[in-house]
Amino acid sequence: MSSLLQIRSQRRLSLLIFIVFVFKGLFVTGAVQRTLEEARLERQRLVQKYIKTLNKEEGAIRLVGGETGYEGNIEVLHNNKWGAICDDEWDELEGRVVCRQLGYPGLKRVTHDGYFGLARRRFWMDNMYCEGNEQELTDCHFEGWGTNDCEANEAAGVVCERPGTERTTKAPLLPQLPKFTLPHAYRIDLRLRGGRRANEGRVEVRIDNGRWGTICSDGWSLLEANVVCRQLVLGFARDALQTDYFGGLDMAPAVLSGTECYGNETTLAQCLHHDHLRPPAECHGERNHVAVVVCDHLAPDLVVDFFELERTAHLEDRPMALMQCAMEENCVANEAYDIQRDDPNWRYVTRRLLKFTASTLNAGNTDFRPFKEKHLWEWHMCHMHFHSMEVFATFDVYDLLGSKVAQGHKASFCLEDNQCLSGVPKKYNCANFGDQGISVNCSDIYLYNLDCQWVDISELDTGSYILKISVNPEFKVAEMSFDNNAAVCNLLYTDTYARVDGCRLARP
Repeated sequence: MSSLLQIRSQRRLSLLIFIVFVFKGLFVTGAVQRTLEEARLERQRLVQKYIKTLNKEEGAIRLVGGETGYEGNIEVLHNNKWGAICDDEWDELEGRVVCRQLGYPGLKRVTHDGYFGLARRRFWMDNMYCEGNEQELTDCHFEGWGTNDCEANEAAGVVCERPGTERTTKAPLLPQLPKFTLPHAYRIDLRLRGGRRANEGRVEVRIDNGRWGTICSDGWSLLEANVVCRQLVLGFARDALQTDYFGGLDMAPAVLSGTECYGNETTLAQCLHHDHLRPPAECHGERNHVAVVVCDHLAPDLVVDFFELERTAHLEDRPMALMQCAMEENCVANEAYDIQRDDPNWRYVTRRLLKFTASTLNAGNTDFRPFKEKHLWEWHMCHMHFHSMEVFATFDVYDLLGSKVAQGHKASFCLEDNQCLSGVPKKYNCANFGDQGISVNCSDIYLYNLDCQWVDISELDTGSYILKISVNPEFKVAEMSFDNNAAVCNLLYTDTYARVDGCRLARP
């Protein structure tokens, strides 16, 4: 009995020592964390952040490429392999889920175009759609593991709020360097170097007859590349790349960073940049990735036919039993999937759809071709043809304050010449694994009676809204201009009808 009491006493002593050390650790942490409660929350956050990653659990996420632990490109674990997430349709709703899953207090902003460097691995997720209240990123809708049409410079990222941030007021969106246009008195010269032909290569810049240097490629896109090609009188941008293939920073150190263009500027001086008088901000990711362009005098130019949109818009109440294919492609609101899961009679539930015909004309001087190579096109059993583009058009409804309240998501597209101007032969056809695209002076037409040619507005209150239809919304395929790729219209929605009018061309 005495030996048993002795063992119990030793256990109590060990437990007491452990508690003392725990409290000592917490009080030491208290030098940084002002209260024990903050220390407890910090420990809980760290456990939540790392437990799935350390255990290599399916769906674990991590941030890579950032200067701190709470920023970077996102990688997700699937089949015990890490992969990136594509920035297609990446916005604050998805960003909030990422920061919540990692245990951070909140989201500051999302990043696109490989802001923290190129994707280092395969892309696991694309076309993410979250409501914002999911606990983990894998709870959101996406195309399917590994299904994507993304390049390495399309990595999605986030900047989460710093641990311990007080949230009594709204945190600033972006603790980044300010951007400016170059002063009018300065002259900016451009040239392309390292290319095989005169229309391609790394972009080199000289400001006010200073030294020649490259441009940091963080966020480099077709919008910036179009301005470069225009200034050099080389036509339009065919490609905008982040690579050292044509020579890196070792051959020409960076002169400009943070370059951001709208796309219609005549010179790069009219774009925004970090202060060029200071040393350029360090590029995220590998330092040898510089801005590269490939120019061409030929380019397509898509134009949305908003007259057809206004003429065909109408309402339809459609049973969910007739929407099986559409639900596979995430073409209905999230509430429909909740009904499918919870209601055994979900097939008889109807959804209210705003339907319309979308017609897109190629007014450029060369054919519009899919981003994916033909061997990567996907066969779709419901539609019985191959889909060459995962996102060719988006359909969004906004309230009058500019907040998105409903969206349509046509996940995959088959591009063909449905209607051409007189004397123009049709070249592209989806049938029998034919070539896909839109010829010059031809239109691709998706009629209102086709799957996913709608916006699910079942949960929307009646009233006045803004409808926005966009084609090539992610700028995947280079064009002459993106300023006519969207139609922005007035939408009047009542209990019995919907009217779309006052449409105008705009940018996606």
